[in-house]
Amino acid sequence: MSELQDLSALIRANTPLIVIETQDEAQVVGLFRQALSQVWRALYRWTITEGLRRIDMDREDEPFGPPDASAALQAMKMADQRGIYLLLDFHPYLGYASSQRALRDIAQRRHCLPHVVVLVGARIELPEELEALAVRFNPRLPDAHALLKMVREEAQAYAQEHGGKRVEVDDQVVQQILRNLQGLSLTDARRIARQLIYADGALGANDLPQLARLKFELLNRSGHLHYEYDAAQFADVAGASKLKRWIELRRDIFVSGNPPPGLDLPKGVLLLGVQGCGKSMLAKAIAAGFGVPLLRLDFGTLYDKFHGETEKNLRAALASAEQLAPCVLWIDEIEKGLASGGEDGGVSRRVLGYLLTWMAERQAGARAGKGPVFLVATANQVQELPAELLRKGRFDEIFFVDLPGPQARAEILQVHLRKRRLALDTFNLSALAAACEGFSGAEIEQAIVAALYVAHAESRSLDTDLLMTEIRATRPLSVIMKEQVDALREWAGERTVPAD
Repeated sequence: MSELQDLSALIRANTPLIVIETQDEAQVVGLFRQALSQVWRALYRWTITEGLRRIDMDREDEPFGPPDASAALQAMKMADQRGIYLLLDFHPYLGYASSQRALRDIAQRRHCLPHVVVLVGARIELPEELEALAVRFNPRLPDAHALLKMVREEAQAYAQEHGGKRVEVDDQVVQQILRNLQGLSLTDARRIARQLIYADGALGANDLPQLARLKFELLNRSGHLHYEYDAAQFADVAGASKLKRWIELRRDIFVSGNPPPGLDLPKGVLLLGVQGCGKSMLAKAIAAGFGVPLLRLDFGTLYDKFHGETEKNLRAALASAEQLAPCVLWIDEIEKGLASGGEDGGVSRRVLGYLLTWMAERQAGARAGKGPVFLVATANQVQELPAELLRKGRFDEIFFVDLPGPQARAEILQVHLRKRRLALDTFNLSALAAACEGFSGAEIEQAIVAALYVAHAESRSLDTDLLMTEIRATRPLSVIMKEQVDALREWAGERTVPAD
């Protein structure tokens, strides 16, 4: 059934109390006006500023009665014909016992006609007595056709305001914009489209990053997600050739959201590895490889001392990620949020249970046409991860990011020397790479930084000898924590796929 048919069925059934949570009041009013063509009722709208007025005609009648809640309820009770009453932002007045009692009487048809009362607001929490009588109706979000019509309307409006100057449009980019706007209300989508158009009078590829930021700012009401503006490119990451190839093979299917028969949409990867070897950089590069926004979820911000609030915060964060799809959701150091201890009253177990349920439901949701969310989880302490998270099927693959080999170390040296505008041909990269054996990427970078400080203090240029001295003076983590690092590498050797 269509949205209009669903609403008409509720009206025909004389549903006493309907609750609609939305920011788009105009859409709700328009929908009820359309429903009158299928089932006739007198239609009224109430606000605290205007009071009650009839709006089912081509024109809106003048308000009648004083603009307060008690007067509106009394008018409903005394009405001589059945009606539909749209009460906008009425729910705060239900905190008064008299208003609550009067609305219950109307809903239970006590000494009044069978009206349909509709509470409309951004968020509506009803007293238990009224919740039992209410039906919640969720207006459907605009589809691609409605969004395209809206974008065309905004383009025409821009042309009228700018002397007939037409908006420059890239048709392929517009299709991407429409996919990103799905999941928003028409009002929110229009606001974003207008900003993109009026910024430069065009809709092109340079609008996509701005679109992602605007959508994130609009939807991240929970505040637990962080938008990663500084995305890395795979070219900035040394090594990881197998992981790069893995992402490349799945890019088109993930972005299109429409896998061929027999294939599922990619759902996520778990990146294990030695600290400082580039797991965070790879998470950023995966988002860039897919060409979608990267959202980071910090488990530390979710935890709350009050019972149930932590799980509520996780639900809100994941719901925001779904609305921002297609995107990559990065959970950094996931083991810290899912530590399998019993000292937190079972909170971590409940968080794990909800996360696993969400991961399974996202697969079904993606197959049903919802925007895909690709999960990237990074971890350092594999022994702290619960077995439920590691079993086959939770993630598409578990990659191990090991200490870089000779070629990868040479690439890392090139990346960081080039980043600091140093001439590569003045360095013996092969000798430096050999000297860095056992170093992580972060340790190689810090050796270069330390050598640059020495060069600055001595008023000399950085060269191979100075950098070699700093490398030999450094004790990498693979030496300081040799037993733990060796144990991790041995464990991963037979259980994971090497990223490089």
